[in-house]
Amino acid sequence: MTVVDEAVVEGDWEYRRLQLPPGVSRRAAAIQLAIHAEFAGWELSTVRLYSDGTRRVLLRRKHRPGLLPGLIT
Repeated sequence: MTVVDEAVVEGDWEYRRLQLPPGVSRRAAAIQLAIHAEFAGWELSTVRLYSDGTRRVLLRRKHRPGLLPGLIT
């Protein structure tokens, strides 16, 4: 199960943290991140791979103030 934190706005950028569990393959993680990029405008900021296989990913995009709060896009 992927854990998604709420987006945080800092200046002109909006950041969202994802946590991918150890069982997610590299290919599945890449596909999931590509979907976030293609359909919601996120780009990859950082990825950390831990020894247990967990990945913590930080995505970013330009802040768009007109979105509905709580809408996952």
